[in-house]
Amino acid sequence: MNELYLQPAEFVNSDSAEIKKFAEKAIEGATDTVEKAVKLYYAVRDGFNYNPYNIDLNPEAMKASALLKKDSGYCVEKASLLAACARAVGIPSRLGFAKVRNHIATEKLEERLKTNVMVFHGYTELFLNDQWIKATPAFNKSLCDKLKVDSLEFNGKEDSIFQSYNKEGGEFMEYLHDYGTFHDVPRDLFISELKKHYPHIFENSSSGLSIKEDDY
Repeated sequence: MNELYLQPAEFVNSDSAEIKKFAEKAIEGATDTVEKAVKLYYAVRDGFNYNPYNIDLNPEAMKASALLKKDSGYCVEKASLLAACARAVGIPSRLGFAKVRNHIATEKLEERLKTNVMVFHGYTELFLNDQWIKATPAFNKSLCDKLKVDSLEFNGKEDSIFQSYNKEGGEFMEYLHDYGTFHDVPRDLFISELKKHYPHIFENSSSGLSIKEDDY
């Protein structure tokens, strides 16, 4: 079964030369698999700022390697990159998606989405020490500091998935629904959920969210 999760996919394109180069550089100095996974996590978490305002749904733009050409990305992009890097260095990986309620969503984001519910929030699962461990590289440390939320740390031994509370003890993330785990980004389902929950984004180009619709 885990052999599947070592194989490249259309979007988790771990066979990309750019992915391999990035991953090898990130794990320099690591002496075991867990340490490699931890290094990859932080390279993705803090190497790319979280940006939910520019979602390109074109197949080429959704490839993990495409993020390497930018300095920011949204949660699905960052989860895909971590998964691809893991496979590139021999660590089985898969993607997980969830619907969450963000209790302290920025006013700008909540205004654009018309809700504080985020659908298809992406994370990565890595197979380490004979078990699947969840890792969420979406929110870079500088953003967490700005939002007064503890950044999600990852030690390769325990799940690192959602911040439940901010530093003042108020609710931050509330888990609502689990879409399950996947070998690759389920693009059709992803688009379907976006259209279902945020139809105005596709109908109104002035919504403030740049979601590119070409080719789908």
